[in-house]
Amino acid sequence: MRRTTTSLAGAGAIAIALALGVAGCTSDTPAPQDVARQYAEGLARLDLAGVPLDGVDAATATTRLAALAEPLAGAKPQVSVRQAGPDEGESTTARLAVTWPGTGAKPWSYETTLPLVKRDGTWRAQWSPATVVAGAAEGDTIRAERTAARRGRVLGAGGAAIVQPRPVRRVGVDKATVTPEQALAAAPKVAAFAGLTDAAAYAARVKAAGPKAFVEAIVLRQGDPTLARLDALTTSTPGVGVVDAELPLAPTRTFAKPILGTVGEATAEIVERSTGAVAAGDVVGLSGLQQAQDATLRGTPGLTVSLVHAGTAKPVHSTEPVPGQDVTTTLDVARQTRAEQLLAGIKPASALVAVRPSTGEVVAAASGPGGQGYSTATLGKYAPGSTFKIVSALALLRGGVTPTTPVPCTPTLTVDGKPFENYDAYPADGLGQVPLSTAFAKSCNTAFIASRDKASGDALPRAAASLGLTATPSAGVPAYLGGVPAPGSQVEAGAEMIGQGEITASPLGMATVVASVVKGGPVTPRIVIPTNETGATTPSAGATPPTTATPSAATAQPVTAAEAGTLRALMRGVVTGGSGAALKDLPGEVIAKTGTAEFGTTTPPKLHAWMVAARGDLAVAVFVDEGEGGSRTAGPILKAYLQG
Repeated sequence: MRRTTTSLAGAGAIAIALALGVAGCTSDTPAPQDVARQYAEGLARLDLAGVPLDGVDAATATTRLAALAEPLAGAKPQVSVRQAGPDEGESTTARLAVTWPGTGAKPWSYETTLPLVKRDGTWRAQWSPATVVAGAAEGDTIRAERTAARRGRVLGAGGAAIVQPRPVRRVGVDKATVTPEQALAAAPKVAAFAGLTDAAAYAARVKAAGPKAFVEAIVLRQGDPTLARLDALTTSTPGVGVVDAELPLAPTRTFAKPILGTVGEATAEIVERSTGAVAAGDVVGLSGLQQAQDATLRGTPGLTVSLVHAGTAKPVHSTEPVPGQDVTTTLDVARQTRAEQLLAGIKPASALVAVRPSTGEVVAAASGPGGQGYSTATLGKYAPGSTFKIVSALALLRGGVTPTTPVPCTPTLTVDGKPFENYDAYPADGLGQVPLSTAFAKSCNTAFIASRDKASGDALPRAAASLGLTATPSAGVPAYLGGVPAPGSQVEAGAEMIGQGEITASPLGMATVVASVVKGGPVTPRIVIPTNETGATTPSAGATPPTTATPSAATAQPVTAAEAGTLRALMRGVVTGGSGAALKDLPGEVIAKTGTAEFGTTTPPKLHAWMVAARGDLAVAVFVDEGEGGSRTAGPILKAYLQG
């Protein structure tokens, strides 16, 4: 296990409110217990100003106290008066209870003795380092050695290990093995090997580091092709250091990275926010699931605290490291891998999300490389286009429209001066007075806009809430589902009927809508499986998980089984005779909806491409930020995924 030496503040000691347990005396002259309380307060704040002292002034005592605590970098103990002697006589003692928070699984606690003397009728405390740390003398310091805890793994469906310790090679400049001149000469070569864009900045780090420092430039996992060039670098360049280590890593560098996040050394801000749980040099989660679940995954480091006297360290407190706990997710390694393969060649931001309607388990949440590391799958906020007509259809059904109700599908429609039209190449046989089922299957914008009075007011927000789109998710990772405000004008009402205007959704949100249609009730998507009371992290087979999402502000009854059945029939028509006909040859009953949303200010406008579908116990949403349309751009990706 890795061992590092830090100050106790680095080990996690942080100020905690002083706990006092002795009542004050009512006399005008402070009693011994009053002075002991003042002294305890001063120790807790590392400042003895105002404390009546004997033999030394408060400023000098504070300076000595600060010198003792200097290696602690401002850490403050918790101090209370355990017992104070009577005020008879000219001297007595008090017992102080001292605890240093953040000192391992079992905090460092002990008692000290505080001498009290009476001078000129006034009780005073006698300063000494031994009142702070039992056995300490002037000039002594405290040292803390941390032993890193094993970080918990991230598991996937079926208990498959996704993130676990994997061998790596850390490459950098090792200043301990060469002269300062050789170290500086090696820096640009190491920077070039690591592909660093700012070689000068790396050289500056090497120069500023201590004489024995290892200045890391890159970490290479086992099998990285860059390792083939490492021997040539180490042979030709003195000062190149290679450290074999293990880091918690996913199967590949890109596997679910926007979801899983990264780990690395704690920043100064993380250390400060941790209230003593994290120290400089600790490995913590920096983003994604690793950050959201860091308290569970990181465990508690072991710690050995020593009192250093005349250069000799005497251990006074020791705890063993407590390993972090594993976190179980719903991600299926094979399904996630397949999704990432299908998105690998897509240049714009893209995503594919697959959810099991029966449980809400997210088996894949892939974000394409065009998102540049952003979790487009779970955090993207985009106009969902005509995939939102699933929600609009539910609002219309509740407004009295049926699948057979005739609706006007015209080539264009103007609302308060705003023209709307159907997508390019809309089929001519879908125009005219057509049943709602045909307008839905062929995705007629004008028919839905013309029917907006049947879904007025908060009908759309309520329908969206009924299908789980506007809940606040508790997926265990940062996530967003969707936002559906009530329209403020007729133009907004028209735009929202076709998934534009102020409506936004993530791919996870639209997959949730489809999953809710399949299930016949709102689905709560989840990626992290919470630990239950027994400590198990995997639900029993066939168990329905508890709802973990915060309901939308637009309170509405959940979609009913009958409503969901009608929606499934409408979505089946998309495949059998509408814009999703490319999925018709897939085995089983496939339901779907295509979507295209205009955005930007160019002429013609750019298009978001969407397609959602379900087959069996799998609901899938595919999104491409810029494309030719839902069926043409997103459709082939979705079909390939369902075939797999």
